[in-house]
Amino acid sequence: MALAPSATTRPSEAAPIRVMVVDDSAVIRGIFRRTLEADPAILVVSSVNHGKAAVDSLTRNPVDVIVLDIEMPIMDGMTALPKLLEIDPTVQVIMASTLTQKNADVSLKALAAGAADYIPKPVAKHEIHSSEGFKCDLLAKVKALANSKRGRRGPIALATANNQPVRLSPVSGGSKPEPGVTLRPASTAKPETLFIGSSTGGPQALINVLGQLGAKFDLPILITQHMPKTFTGILAQHLGKAAQRSSAEAVDGETIEKGRIYVAPGETHMLIENTSGRPSIRIDDGAPENYCKPAVDPMLRSAALIYKKKLLTVILTGMGHDGLSGGRNVIEAGGTVVAQDEASSVVWGMPGAVANAGLCSAVIPLNEIAMHINRLMGR
Repeated sequence: MALAPSATTRPSEAAPIRVMVVDDSAVIRGIFRRTLEADPAILVVSSVNHGKAAVDSLTRNPVDVIVLDIEMPIMDGMTALPKLLEIDPTVQVIMASTLTQKNADVSLKALAAGAADYIPKPVAKHEIHSSEGFKCDLLAKVKALANSKRGRRGPIALATANNQPVRLSPVSGGSKPEPGVTLRPASTAKPETLFIGSSTGGPQALINVLGQLGAKFDLPILITQHMPKTFTGILAQHLGKAAQRSSAEAVDGETIEKGRIYVAPGETHMLIENTSGRPSIRIDDGAPENYCKPAVDPMLRSAALIYKKKLLTVILTGMGHDGLSGGRNVIEAGGTVVAQDEASSVVWGMPGAVANAGLCSAVIPLNEIAMHINRLMGR
């Protein structure tokens, strides 16, 4: 997934974003460094070849963002991650992962352990040199996370289904209403489906919300999270465990059933259509929207046509503004949009876009979203 480079551009006079690169390959470290320092807003202050060196470096040289490889000698990325966060709880860690099922699983575990995001790195040297999408994605994530990090006050512990804490680093602010945001009434119709859109910080946020909905919540839940195809199947497994219900990547043509979680497969859009009078899923290989595939907008656009005023949408943490256009479709159809607030978001891009556009009936902290959903259901 490539992101618009202009979306996170910093003023030229701002202090440079300080980055550490950690990878056991000198070639890969060099490519990361050249890609990052091609942008004048970024300075790579440290480049090391294993986790122990990263820990030692962070004690001497504070940084805003760490790009951390998973598989390394002496100390791997998962071992180093909690040590780095102990030194600086506000440092933003991007896990650099190859597109394997094993590394996808490790990356999602790293997100639950406190990493802010991940970057799928091409395996071959020529792929990294030639991949403009990879370079754009890396720069956008580093900038967005650094910008949010500089206003942070420390970590928040978030409850999950089994009461184990998940660390999310908050943007500055509290749970007060967002300044300048105008709220609208929620639909008076009882929702028939829950649609969720998310990106950066989304896996942690999804686990939090789904884990707190409770066993009595039986609506179908359809999720578009910006992720490559290797990751989305693993994400569905993690969400199923947190929610204690059936969860899988969506399959083209399947009928939407109560109590199930459907995750948009990576590199395709998940759309909703009517088949013989029943809502079903259509997997679409159309062009990216908002530089994303899967994207939230096409999902919501199609869902609004089917569910109209009985459609409930939640936009969680993420970069960019995916979900804004689709959120307008939801409101025009009479449905309801809820957004995560800035204080609990890793990046307040997507939820901020729908909130500032006046589309939301509520803009609330992550820990209150599940309770709010159940209130809308009349529970």
